Amino acid sequence: MASSTDSDVTIIGLGLMGRALADSLLTAGHQITVWNRTAAKAEDLLAQGALLADSVNSAVSASPVTITCVTDDQSLRQALAPVHDELDGRLLVNLTSGDSAQARAMARWAEQRGAHYLDGAIMAVPPAIGTPEAVILLSGSTTAFETHQSILDGLGTATFLGEDHGLAALYDVAGLSMMWGVLNAWLQGVALLGTAGVDASTYTPFAVQMAEGTVGWLAGYADQVDSGAYPADDATLATHAGAMAHLIQESERLGVNAELPKLFKALADRAITAGQAEESYPALVEQFTQASRAS
Repeated sequence: MASSTDSDVTIIGLGLMGRALADSLLTAGHQITVWNRTAAKAEDLLAQGALLADSVNSAVSASPVTITCVTDDQSLRQALAPVHDELDGRLLVNLTSGDSAQARAMARWAEQRGAHYLDGAIMAVPPAIGTPEAVILLSGSTTAFETHQSILDGLGTATFLGEDHGLAALYDVAGLSMMWGVLNAWLQGVALLGTAGVDASTYTPFAVQMAEGTVGWLAGYADQVDSGAYPADDATLATHAGAMAHLIQESERLGVNAELPKLFKALADRAITAGQAEESYPALVEQFTQASRAS
């Protein structure tokens, strides 16, 4: 085991994702040091030339860059609890899933110990790491990102979002909201058509066509949201609400769960009550932002 080594980057956390990160950096030609509570998880990486640190302190000391990828924020804090002066002047890249408040708190913790800090979110599954399809969102120190971009690019498509340490986490959850929204809407359609004997594979090409068409509206709708003006060039909220009522009625008649379309209509009804019946669909953004304004 190494107590002090010279390597390009240290990886702390060797779960499925951590091992994929380490493997991609080895493949890219970087010398890496690894540390994990269960050292046996490093065996395959050691066979490829990775170095094993005998403690988290020596792991951090081994490299100018430390990348962490553990279960959650609590696990991260437990893992890094012994680390103090070892971070001084080094870069800590946190790819552990968390929220924006946790990211900003971890940035303060790292900076108090003299470290530069980037918070990140991995928008990929482990097998995709190291390929262009693996998008790695990062936010924090611009200088740190630019200085160490060659290492970060070894993980996939490293995408810098800005100096606010919480931005990567916010983009992460916003992206997940988009993903779950599409998947749940697709499942609603699968259930509806299933009542007529149409299987999911038959329905899906049409669903993809609908999803792609909807994506085509987003840029124009974004302009409406940013300007705060919602001209109904295609359909009014009142028209959408009428169609939502049909979806609810059809779902209930067929014995399909109607909770999702009821949520859609509840949002639309509140906007209509607020006087937005003749505006376009993006006016609903105000139903999502009311809570933030109230706080």
